[in-house]
Amino acid sequence: MLKIYGRANSSNVRKVTWVADELGLPFERTDWGRGFRSTDEPEFKRLSAFGVVPVVDINGFILRESNTITRYLCARARRDDLYPTDLKARALVEAWMDWGSSDLYAGVRPVFMGLVVKNPAFMDPAIIAAGAAEWTRQMQRLDGELAANGPYLAGANLTLADVPTGIVVNRWYAIPFEKPALPHVHAYYDLLGQRPAYQQHVRNGTP
Repeated sequence: MLKIYGRANSSNVRKVTWVADELGLPFERTDWGRGFRSTDEPEFKRLSAFGVVPVVDINGFILRESNTITRYLCARARRDDLYPTDLKARALVEAWMDWGSSDLYAGVRPVFMGLVVKNPAFMDPAIIAAGAAEWTRQMQRLDGELAANGPYLAGANLTLADVPTGIVVNRWYAIPFEKPALPHVHAYYDLLGQRPAYQQHVRNGTP
């Protein structure tokens, strides 16, 4: 049994629950992190001294880091449609995963923390505006990439390339702030929205 430790509204936990459902893996999830049990508690620290969610227990194998967890689950299930075994195809998928978790996400954090979480450290309008500008710049880049090479990030079918970015795209549409029309991103969002696992764990009304 796959056990997932982390709150359902965490962007990184959602990567794992989305992929687990795509794989048809049954799982149990318990709430840890902001608004729930503290990851500083000894019970969590025994799982991971890093104190961040998600952490998973896969039949006694403890693993952290959401992108690594999703890659492991797909490789374990031999789902090379989602995580290719061909090295060049795999590298392209991983490059998109890295981008979605780094450059694309850089502007998301100040907007999300300021407008949604209401964290005092991020509520300066200048900080939010700077984050929104950077997020918009990266989303415009995404729109161009999808126009040229879509419908998914790695081509014709869903892969792990789409998972980090798919989480960010949901936040883009779920958080109200001034933003440009991005027709190819919107079509991508609707395409992902046709997947039951994405509807349940990501496009479910939660930023």
